[in-house]
Amino acid sequence: MTSTMTTAADLTADAAAVTAVPALTAAEQEELIRSHMPLVGHLVRDMLTRIPNHIHRDDLTSAGLHALVTASRGWDPNRGIPFHRFATTRIRGAILDELRSLDWATRSVRSKARTTDTTRQSLTTTLGRTPTNEELAQALGTTTTDLTQRDNDVQRATVLSLQGFTTSSADDLVTEAAPGPEDMLIRREQIGYLHHAIESLPERLQLVITEYFLKERPMADIAADLGVTESRVSQLRAEALSLLKDGMNTHLDPDLAPAPENPASITARRRASYYSTIAGNTNLHSRLALTNAHGHSTLKVA
Repeated sequence: MTSTMTTAADLTADAAAVTAVPALTAAEQEELIRSHMPLVGHLVRDMLTRIPNHIHRDDLTSAGLHALVTASRGWDPNRGIPFHRFATTRIRGAILDELRSLDWATRSVRSKARTTDTTRQSLTTTLGRTPTNEELAQALGTTTTDLTQRDNDVQRATVLSLQGFTTSSADDLVTEAAPGPEDMLIRREQIGYLHHAIESLPERLQLVITEYFLKERPMADIAADLGVTESRVSQLRAEALSLLKDGMNTHLDPDLAPAPENPASITARRRASYYSTIAGNTNLHSRLALTNAHGHSTLKVA
């Protein structure tokens, strides 16, 4: 069931897209939509990892696709903003609006529920077991009767739909995702591997990735620096992303790394050399040194 609620920002953007002269032709807009539909799927999958299982993919996908269409109408390539970045902002906003529209609980109810959950998790870690209602109530500075009332309030505030029950709001679920120590360590390792994988790329591919993604420079400027066409920069970007993905999978999840059809081919040997270069440029200490204890990068892009 897709929400019919529309934000004022969406209405304004849609009206502007209809009344203004489009920067792209209908065919160009259609091509942008078709080529970026996987982006919607990626953002929806990312969101689904942080919300209850009963929230259905179709609801979020529908909202994301609508935002993608709107983005294709409103994007102006002359402004120098990559379309994927422009569209990502719109799609994420639409998905969050869809989640909020599915939640009827008041913020005070959700805030109490969040505090209770956080305290329960903290006590579980400290005690090494699930705390009793009495222990939880004492830690919260309340009574077991009030604790039961909180649970009842959350249950009464749930939204009944054809798919199931919603018991948490988008604000509570998305912005408060706090990974545990093990998850944070894995994340820091992944970030470290990514940095070392970028540093191990051939010089031209490394430049494209750094300038386009890290410095967020327009593709036209990068093409001018390299003395090539924007189409060529796009090809280099695709080649670099493929190398990065396979290089990281080789070290982090070998089951996802593709096996070369012809290991003796020049391409296969070059890729194997790249994977080996990553291994030679990284170790646990160097990977973790790229982020702090909270997983934030310690590097600054010049």
